[in-house]
Amino acid sequence: MRAQVKFGRVLGIEVGLHYSWFLIALLITFSLADRFRTVDPQWNLGVVWGSAIITSILFFAGLLAHELSHSIVARAHDLPVRNITLFALGGVSQIEKEPTEASTEFWVAIVGPITSAVIGSILLLIAIGVGWTYGSDPATPPLAILVWLGFINLGLALFNMVPGFPLDGGRVLRAIIWWATKSAERATRVAARVGQLIGIAFIIYGVVRFFAGAGFGGLWLCFIGWFLLQAAGGSYFQFEAASLLDDLHARDLMSRDCTFVDANMKLQQFVDDYILRSSQRCFIVVDRGFTTGMITAQDVRTIDRTLWEAVPVRDAMRGINTLRAVNSDTPVLKAMEVMARENVNQVPVIDNQRIEGIVTRANILHVLQSRSQLKAAS
Repeated sequence: MRAQVKFGRVLGIEVGLHYSWFLIALLITFSLADRFRTVDPQWNLGVVWGSAIITSILFFAGLLAHELSHSIVARAHDLPVRNITLFALGGVSQIEKEPTEASTEFWVAIVGPITSAVIGSILLLIAIGVGWTYGSDPATPPLAILVWLGFINLGLALFNMVPGFPLDGGRVLRAIIWWATKSAERATRVAARVGQLIGIAFIIYGVVRFFAGAGFGGLWLCFIGWFLLQAAGGSYFQFEAASLLDDLHARDLMSRDCTFVDANMKLQQFVDDYILRSSQRCFIVVDRGFTTGMITAQDVRTIDRTLWEAVPVRDAMRGINTLRAVNSDTPVLKAMEVMARENVNQVPVIDNQRIEGIVTRANILHVLQSRSQLKAAS
């Protein structure tokens, strides 16, 4: 889940918005405007739409607090957090490592729903304190905002505790099974299967609701079910992949037959003679016998095409000191983390200021496929 819009940093963690967030923000705002219009027909359009927009913003602030709580607890347990992305179904904290203990998994997972429940409870208590009575319609726009935010945060807490991996409740279930069986693999398998069953249940219920006249609400339940079904399977695959690659290092997978290109070669010649005639993704740049950097097709695209005849490779390459690289002893899982963090398809392996080879996603997938087939056959 990658952010298309960078929002900024909160507590040192980068926060971004996925493009789907804008769709759900719009839908929520329109839904709230319709809801507030029915609370009191005397409220004018400015009050209705102003309240709806303010409530939407505060809702996503609560959602961000939910995700920040996960990130803060994860960092307290030495789990690096890359960023937080808000999207159509909520938010996700990009934690770069899996917990190594069931207790860590439990606390990182459960703190989010607890945070949402606390926020929701506080907001409803404030509403009661200023005159709202449970079961009655709020008398003023501020009360309506407090009440709606209170209930939606409580609803967010309850929804996330559904035991469907990778929802928070599914991770709590995984932690409990992990603690009971002492097997992270078994716990992940069970939690993922439960998550898939819950996803199927959501889809079936959504279809029934749709044909019963629920309209968009039924389709929304189907979408949530589809998301859970896919996410549960993907999460288990990710865990299984990590276990299959756990004993490998960069030296085991790196391609050593790298193609070298001269730093003085013009980009047009490089494109014609190398990129268009090879399946390789990247090339090592040398200058008078010394390795100076690496260049890919993506690097070439940063230069105006009309200048390729005049610009040498050295002006488009990434210098060896600026490369996001690993060394030959780096675990493959760590190399995968670097590729994910930098959004690249390969990382160079550098020892003593010399590029020894390149680890690519294709290398990793090939080995993963072979090991998975052997495991299935055993």
